[in-house]
Amino acid sequence: MMNIMEQHLEHLDSLDQLDTETGSDSDMLALTPAQSGQERKSRRGGRPRSLVWQHFIVSGERTDKSRRFNVCCKSCGIDMVSRLGTMEKHIAFECEKADPDGRVKIQERLAVKSAQIIGHAAKRVKKEGRRKLFEVHERDFERDFAGTTYIPIYVMLPLNTIDENNEVSDPEFLKYDLRALKSVNVDGVMVDCWWGLVEGKAPQHYNWNGYRQLFNIVREAGLKLQVVMSFHQCGGNVGDDTNIPIPSWVLDIGEKNPDIFFTDRQGVRNPECLSWGVDKERVLAGRTGLEIYYDFMRSFRSQFDEFFEDGTITEIEVGLGACGELRYPSYPERHGWKYPGIGEFQVYDKYLQKSLTKAAVQRGHGDWARAPDNAGEYNSRPQDTGFFRDGGDYDSYYGRFFLKWYSQVLIEHGDNVLTLANLAFEGYKIAAKVSGIHWWYKTASHAAELAAGFYNPSNRDGYAPIAEMLAKHKAALNFTCVELRTSSQEEGHPEAMADPEGLVWQVLNAAWDSNISVASENALPCYDRDGYNKILENAKPLKDPDGRHLVAFTYLRLNPTLMEDSNLDEFALFVKRLHGKQTHFSS
Repeated sequence: MMNIMEQHLEHLDSLDQLDTETGSDSDMLALTPAQSGQERKSRRGGRPRSLVWQHFIVSGERTDKSRRFNVCCKSCGIDMVSRLGTMEKHIAFECEKADPDGRVKIQERLAVKSAQIIGHAAKRVKKEGRRKLFEVHERDFERDFAGTTYIPIYVMLPLNTIDENNEVSDPEFLKYDLRALKSVNVDGVMVDCWWGLVEGKAPQHYNWNGYRQLFNIVREAGLKLQVVMSFHQCGGNVGDDTNIPIPSWVLDIGEKNPDIFFTDRQGVRNPECLSWGVDKERVLAGRTGLEIYYDFMRSFRSQFDEFFEDGTITEIEVGLGACGELRYPSYPERHGWKYPGIGEFQVYDKYLQKSLTKAAVQRGHGDWARAPDNAGEYNSRPQDTGFFRDGGDYDSYYGRFFLKWYSQVLIEHGDNVLTLANLAFEGYKIAAKVSGIHWWYKTASHAAELAAGFYNPSNRDGYAPIAEMLAKHKAALNFTCVELRTSSQEEGHPEAMADPEGLVWQVLNAAWDSNISVASENALPCYDRDGYNKILENAKPLKDPDGRHLVAFTYLRLNPTLMEDSNLDEFALFVKRLHGKQTHFSS
């Protein structure tokens, strides 16, 4: 079977014969860094052409006697060094001369549009001694997604879609946006059902009015709904543009008993969500944390039965922690955390301390009933701490005990809440979100993941136990950061030792190996083709022998920028490819 690289080369062979139609055999383009990435006018004649291109990374070390280039396909990562001669023959990206002022002359011989060169700008990325690195942006000889699996796409609604009065913020504007989404074949939308809005005034007094109004608007627009049971505060974290606290009566209880909240080493409380230590403690106006979650979900199921029955609501995502994700609030911006800090363990409320003490005594080491005292602060680096550094205490007998207990509390919380979710939503799909903590992934300890509750150092798979817990409840795993490329993180924050691609690969495979459905969403705003291409690569892995793929993708987020004409057009093409209906992006 012809591999992708051979297909690229065969395509280039077919284009080679077009050279004579475009005028001279070769042109020399002197491109400065300021010109890189810009469209350039061609000095050739000839009729306009619509050519399809591939993205290549071309790097080389040039000496007086030889010129050797390692060529790698940017889209599929295939090493093309063995086909170098063929590549030079057909596209001739040859480093002819490096001028003292840093200009790089590139020789090109392929057919081009008469009005512009499509992607022939070679961008000078960096220079290390005699080594040159160029990124050549070719237009799009991209993977064909026509006929591939249909993956539904949902778009997250703004966080403040329901206002503080429990009403839809701007119904007419929302209807306009929903019509626009429907016009580009989006399947549905995702919305947060905020605990603080619905049960905000008094225990077990639920106000669903705003959500009923919203769900009717969505249904009339012909869209489906993913609904999040959001038992956390909105505000104070990355991407939060509004403030919706947890119920006021819970905050009042917290004034008298602050241990209902997660607490850091300095004793600072985090009212973003309830500590998992109160899951079974009857300290919340006569109820436990688990009872509060169940009562809320049961009320929702009862109120919106018609939307379940007619298929408008397709999935319930159950909030399990900070930002609705199954994790500890280990890196809160409100407490001064900044990327790429490792975060802090959140175990200092009296209820989790009681659990830790019990586990230590059962282990036969009562002196282990403590959190690490050498794990740094929110913005520490792993190598600056005794616990997370290479060879640090995280891998000692005590360290392994503590991290096992810490992660087990997380898994047990998810297990308990999802058990109740299946009771409340029997017969309907449920899901849980796991955050993509990709910074420090290339270190041995994976410090940021450990602080968030994912026991995933380099010598242990911390996501398999989570996937197994989700499989027990037939819950889908929703994972973030599928649009991120490791190379981009290395350029922006090389000190973070981040590897989002490695993390995504690990988590998706852990889930698929446990035979659970996997959905995903982007972690940061995404409007460009490169980000969409990365999402597609993860959504429909090319070489997966079992043909595994995502069951849904949720886009973050509906906003005015997405609605701009150029961005919406690009998004529409992405939707087509996700649906398996588009062969290539058009030029």
